[in-house]
Amino acid sequence: MEYYLILARSVTYAQRMQRTLGRTGIRSQIFRAPRDLTDLGCAYAVRVAVNDLSKALIALHRESLDPIQVFLFQSGAYREVGA
Repeated sequence: MEYYLILARSVTYAQRMQRTLGRTGIRSQIFRAPRDLTDLGCAYAVRVAVNDLSKALIALHRESLDPIQVFLFQSGAYREVGA
Protein backbone atom coordinates (compact mmCIF):
# COMPACT_ATOMS: atom_id res chain seq x y z
CA MET A 1 0.00 0.00 0.00
CA GLU A 2 1.34 3.41 -0.99
CA TYR A 3 0.24 6.75 0.42
CA TYR A 4 1.52 10.21 1.26
CA LEU A 5 1.94 11.72 4.71
CA ILE A 6 1.55 15.46 4.94
CA LEU A 7 3.13 16.66 8.19
CA ALA A 8 1.40 19.38 10.22
CA ARG A 9 2.69 21.39 13.18
CA SER A 10 -0.07 20.39 15.57
CA VAL A 11 -3.27 18.42 15.87
CA THR A 12 -5.28 21.62 15.30
CA TYR A 13 -3.39 22.36 12.10
CA ALA A 14 -3.92 18.74 10.96
CA GLN A 15 -7.65 19.03 11.68
CA ARG A 16 -7.86 22.20 9.59
CA MET A 17 -6.02 20.39 6.80
CA GLN A 18 -8.44 17.47 6.97
CA ARG A 19 -11.49 19.78 6.82
CA THR A 20 -10.04 21.60 3.80
CA LEU A 21 -9.30 18.33 2.04
CA GLY A 22 -12.79 17.04 2.81
CA ARG A 23 -14.36 20.12 1.23
CA THR A 24 -12.27 19.37 -1.86
CA GLY A 25 -13.49 15.77 -1.93
CA ILE A 26 -10.22 14.23 -0.76
CA ARG A 27 -10.40 11.51 1.87
CA SER A 28 -7.75 11.75 4.57
CA GLN A 29 -6.85 10.41 7.99
CA ILE A 30 -5.07 12.15 10.89
CA PHE A 31 -2.58 10.48 13.21
CA ARG A 32 0.62 11.24 15.12
CA ALA A 33 3.64 11.49 12.88
CA PRO A 34 6.10 8.62 13.26
CA ARG A 35 8.98 9.71 15.52
CA ASP A 36 11.67 8.96 12.97
CA LEU A 37 10.15 11.41 10.45
CA THR A 38 10.39 14.60 12.47
CA ASP A 39 12.23 16.15 15.37
CA LEU A 40 9.06 17.98 16.42
CA GLY A 41 7.62 16.10 19.36
CA CYS A 42 4.00 17.04 18.73
CA ALA A 43 3.78 16.79 14.94
CA TYR A 44 0.75 15.20 13.37
CA ALA A 45 0.29 13.79 9.90
CA VAL A 46 -2.53 13.71 7.40
CA ARG A 47 -2.54 10.66 5.16
CA VAL A 48 -3.80 10.93 1.57
CA ALA A 49 -3.88 8.56 -1.38
CA VAL A 50 -1.08 8.71 -3.92
CA ASN A 51 -3.41 10.00 -6.64
CA ASP A 52 -4.63 12.86 -4.42
CA LEU A 53 -1.35 14.54 -3.46
CA SER A 54 -1.21 17.20 -6.14
CA LYS A 55 -4.83 18.25 -5.66
CA ALA A 56 -4.36 18.16 -1.86
CA LEU A 57 -1.30 20.41 -1.87
CA ILE A 58 -3.06 22.95 -4.11
CA ALA A 59 -6.11 23.01 -1.80
CA LEU A 60 -3.96 23.36 1.32
CA HIS A 61 -1.87 26.14 -0.21
CA ARG A 62 -5.02 28.09 -1.11
CA GLU A 63 -6.00 28.05 2.57
CA SER A 64 -2.45 28.93 3.77
CA LEU A 65 -2.10 25.45 5.32
CA ASP A 66 1.25 24.55 3.80
CA PRO A 67 2.78 21.35 5.24
CA ILE A 68 6.03 21.06 7.15
CA GLN A 69 7.14 18.06 5.08
CA VAL A 70 5.66 15.45 2.76
CA PHE A 71 6.64 11.77 2.76
CA LEU A 72 5.80 8.88 0.47
CA PHE A 73 5.21 5.52 2.16
CA GLN A 74 6.27 2.80 -0.27
CA SER A 75 7.64 -0.73 0.17
CA GLY A 76 7.45 -0.46 3.95
CA ALA A 77 9.53 2.71 4.25
CA TYR A 78 9.07 6.49 4.24
CA ARG A 79 10.89 8.73 1.77
CA GLU A 80 10.77 12.52 1.92
CA VAL A 81 9.46 14.11 -1.26
CA GLY A 82 9.36 17.75 -0.20
CA ALA A 83 6.79 20.18 1.10
